[in-house]
Amino acid sequence: MRRMRSVALGVAAALAVVGVAGAASAGAAPPRQLASASCHAQLAAGTHAVPVRFQGRAYDVRVHVPADRPRRVPVVLDLHGSGADGAAQAAISGLDAVADENGFVVVEPTAAIALNGGWAWNVPGVPTTAGQLPPADARDDVAFLRAVIARVGAAVCADARRVYATGYSGGGRMASALACRLADRLAAVATVAGLRAGRPSPQDTSVPDVADCTPSRPVPVLEFHGDADYTNPYLGSTDLRWGYTVPVAVQTWARLDGCRVGPVTQQVSAHVTRYAYSRCEGRADVELYRVAGGGHTWPGTSVDQSSNGTVTQEIDASRLMWAFFADHPRR
Repeated sequence: MRRMRSVALGVAAALAVVGVAGAASAGAAPPRQLASASCHAQLAAGTHAVPVRFQGRAYDVRVHVPADRPRRVPVVLDLHGSGADGAAQAAISGLDAVADENGFVVVEPTAAIALNGGWAWNVPGVPTTAGQLPPADARDDVAFLRAVIARVGAAVCADARRVYATGYSGGGRMASALACRLADRLAAVATVAGLRAGRPSPQDTSVPDVADCTPSRPVPVLEFHGDADYTNPYLGSTDLRWGYTVPVAVQTWARLDGCRVGPVTQQVSAHVTRYAYSRCEGRADVELYRVAGGGHTWPGTSVDQSSNGTVTQEIDASRLMWAFFADHPRR
């Protein structure tokens, strides 16, 4: 812990030098400031606790930096599920190892709404898994994560064209909200057991609220989902937190992205089927990996998630999503 605190203090000082830790506003710097010609990375290889100031408070954000990385480095925002935190998500996704192999930075912030010994995201317009809407003074997590992208991006010299988001369960719902609202920052989004295309309509939870997801540009989207997921059911629920089915979410993104072909079906393995929409505006492809019998779990994880149902090892979601990200820089 003493080492992590000293790392955090050192990072804070470094960020102050480059002018990214002093501002507390929700607004993010223009993309060119994330990877300017004069940018000098402030973080060495390894895992750091980076303090990000937001609305008068500092939040430590877990950041993993690979040893071998380009001067303009891709960044993947990895959001934890409800009741967890950034460190728990790092274990589930295993993205540190994928980052070390492929030269990108992984950023794992922690939410701020207390829930079951962990934390939940303030997903706009919907309750947490506790069944209650977030309190009025809850942290604005869309604005907070915009600030995280800007602050960490400046510290690592991020490539503004290659900033991505993923998330598991409630983190997937949060990443979906970012796709709707931060399309000017994110190149693509990949979610596990959590894809949404706006909140469910309060009048009819079987369909999305079309006014709640109006991205400023087409966003490539990838989802992994087990059809035996009883937390975020593949075939939907009447819960305002979840609502409409996963196929409806995928089809809605295909519509938002102007896809002209699909879904094209491919049997990937014994229990995994891929559905792909293509010829979309701005190459914003939309894909779904459906896991037959799969639970509320992360495909390929080494963490024991058996209490949430079957964990398939037939595919590795983390490596598949990185391949998808690498193929979809922001245009």
